[in-house]
Amino acid sequence: MGKVIAIANQKGGVGKTTTAINLSACLALLEKRVLLIDADPQANATSGVGVKIDEDDLTLYDVMVNEEDPTEAIYETETPNLHLMPSHIDLVGAELELANRDGREYVMRNVVDVLRAHYDYILIDCLPSLGLITVNALSAADTVIIPVQCEYFALEGLGKLQNTINLVKKNLNPKLEVEGILLSMYDRRLRLGNIVVSEVREFYKDKVFDTIIHRNSKISEAPNMHMPVVLYDASSTGAINFLNLTREFLKKNNDWVGEQVSA
Repeated sequence: MGKVIAIANQKGGVGKTTTAINLSACLALLEKRVLLIDADPQANATSGVGVKIDEDDLTLYDVMVNEEDPTEAIYETETPNLHLMPSHIDLVGAELELANRDGREYVMRNVVDVLRAHYDYILIDCLPSLGLITVNALSAADTVIIPVQCEYFALEGLGKLQNTINLVKKNLNPKLEVEGILLSMYDRRLRLGNIVVSEVREFYKDKVFDTIIHRNSKISEAPNMHMPVVLYDASSTGAINFLNLTREFLKKNNDWVGEQVSA
């Protein structure tokens, strides 16, 4: 049975979708069977792995709201072993359409449970809010990865998300755990970034990944080319950061054989 990981933070612009795309791709390139579920109506993860959705194509919205077969809403990407369940702007209205449905917090869990056996890892890219779709993702997940931008308000946002995770764990999903906090968009030249790294590590200790994602132009350029950075420029700092994050993730899950990637 595959492991399900939600990638969540209610703050926008923290590297959440970037993490979802690139961790998924690196896992797939290491020959893991991976499904990326795009649960953000902006559909940036969908375009970021090079999938173009036509009007007649099924998406997460159709599966959750119209109860379409989840296996019919999965598409291959150009990355070997990486499949995608895409998003669409229609997902904006899903919270209202699901509001009166019985078990509305478990709709995505029911979808994921149909697919678990087919994948080693299922990653869910959550939208930047703590609404019903994000609650669905947390209810469906085994663990959550929390990307945190190395900026002044990082700890404040972390506290709010931790409260939501605790509520979901208490009321909806007792098995939910934090996989790790990922420090992203780090610039070693900035004193503030170093302070944030120190404070997050001091407060959350072993919950923080050792790997830090540095600011890197190749990470920013790759989405414009509709591909993960590891395919866009495998020798870049960004690609090496995400390969090392993948190594650390797999080691934590007792699923790694190999050495750390060096720049």
